[in-house]
Amino acid sequence: MKVNHSIVIDENACAADIVKQHYRTATVFRKYGVEFCCGGKWPLKMVCETKGLDVEEVLHDLKRASRVLNIPGTLPFDTWKVDFLTDYIVNIHHEYLRQSLPSVKEQLGKFVAEHLKKYPHLPEVESQIEFLDRTMIPHLLQEEEIIFPYIRQIAHAYDSKESYASLLVRTLRKPVEDIMHHEHETLEKTLHRLRFLTNDYTAPDSACTSHRLAFSLLKELDDDLVQHLYLENDILFPKAIAMEKELLERH
Repeated sequence: MKVNHSIVIDENACAADIVKQHYRTATVFRKYGVEFCCGGKWPLKMVCETKGLDVEEVLHDLKRASRVLNIPGTLPFDTWKVDFLTDYIVNIHHEYLRQSLPSVKEQLGKFVAEHLKKYPHLPEVESQIEFLDRTMIPHLLQEEEIIFPYIRQIAHAYDSKESYASLLVRTLRKPVEDIMHHEHETLEKTLHRLRFLTNDYTAPDSACTSHRLAFSLLKELDDDLVQHLYLENDILFPKAIAMEKELLERH
């Protein structure tokens, strides 16, 4: 994992410019109640003094929020053990969705309500995110409580040549295929629709800071879901199905 240095933040810069430089700092400004859109044009130091905030504490939080972690695409995901891969998906991608979807919904809700006349397509963007939030959390629970424990059992039975393995496969095989062929297909269609509606998350030249922030958060969500789907559809589930097939053939 590569850690990029956080951006240099000047206490005399305004909140709007800081968010333009790195959209994740918006979470810090929301925490402290600092305006960062069209009204966020005053120097940060002056705003902190006016609101009775410790400027050093705010700067510290801004630098932490701006730090970027990059996961190299060359990591050999396909060689990872099933237990490690499922734990990685849960702790990285599932946890990201649980934290990010509410904040994306909140930012879109504020933004869409104020820009309906200028951008009439935005309510559909908001409804697509609400659909993701409504469907993804139960989906994550299903994977964590049913599908992933089953895949771990299959992997352990496969590695240790357990005699009960074929019965286990015949009983629980269908849910894995359902997720691969139905639920993930629905998710991919939602992402394609979001990309179309937002011109691949490209804000117009005249867009305000809130507009750019909303699209940056959507782009980050899309990127994470693409990696999430790749790990499951291209590596984890095919590996599980291949083990299922061989276990059935063994017995």
